[in-house]
Amino acid sequence: MIDFDILSKAATMGIPINSNGDSRTAEDDSLEQDMQHLMVSRPNLNEPALFLEATEGQQRVSYPRIANQPGHYPAPSMHHSNSNLSMMSEKATRGVAVEKFDSVKKWSIDTYKCTKQMFSKHFGRDTKTMELEAQIDVLRETKMKYEHILRLACELTNHFYNMIYNVETQRLLCKNGEILLGAINFFVSSINRLFNKTMEDTLMTLRMYENARLEFAAYITDLEDLSVGLRGAEALVRIEIAQQQYQIHEDKYERLHSDVSIKLKFLEENKVKVMHKQLLLFYNAVAAYFTGNQFLTQTTQGHQYNMKLTGAEFIRIQNKTK
Repeated sequence: MIDFDILSKAATMGIPINSNGDSRTAEDDSLEQDMQHLMVSRPNLNEPALFLEATEGQQRVSYPRIANQPGHYPAPSMHHSNSNLSMMSEKATRGVAVEKFDSVKKWSIDTYKCTKQMFSKHFGRDTKTMELEAQIDVLRETKMKYEHILRLACELTNHFYNMIYNVETQRLLCKNGEILLGAINFFVSSINRLFNKTMEDTLMTLRMYENARLEFAAYITDLEDLSVGLRGAEALVRIEIAQQQYQIHEDKYERLHSDVSIKLKFLEENKVKVMHKQLLLFYNAVAAYFTGNQFLTQTTQGHQYNMKLTGAEFIRIQNKTK
């Protein structure tokens, strides 16, 4: 077993450094002697090794002769063969353990030396070459500056790449953009005409119909009141006048009722027809724009009459829709 008190004592002791940078002192030598004394009990690596030779499916076990001893070979019996195989396995396992132990010993000694030197440098007991240290500091500052330059160059490259990508995207968006813009203007104009003219005209007729119905209802009530009132020459005149007004407003009511029915029917048919046509053209224009379909582009171009819409007309349409 390794005495860790000795390692701890060696790690905390002061280690002076000579002018040549050699950290070995008398204490280091004593530490090496202690470590060698502790490692005396490890297995001897120079003892005879066991060799296994395989020849054509058969195994032959041989033991090298030890110095100053006559040659000796085990008898070729089954009992001796089994014992030799067990000894071979035991010694092979022992050899692996010895190799691992030697590896751990070497790592422990190297780690201890490096740790001791690190503590010595930390407490300022290490010698430095001023010229070399100055060059190292300059190198570190230069590395930081170049790192900053590299970061700026990467950012510039990224920004410039994004700019070029946006330019290419805008160029692709502008391709066939006039066709799509014309189709959108045509769609807006058709919907505007349907909304602000056809529907508005129907609603105006509907308001006139409601007023005519109200007036007609009022004259009906007036006529009924005169019919159940007193009989006389003056009453008959008033009843006759009321009947004339009743007839006039009845005709007006019937006419407006017929107009409203016809306009509502036409509006429903026109609405479906216009929306179907406009949505189909709008879909073709969008599909031609985003897919580059030549057939759809030519189809959309065939319906580009009266597609342009001025800014004033667009603002007027927006104000009406509010």
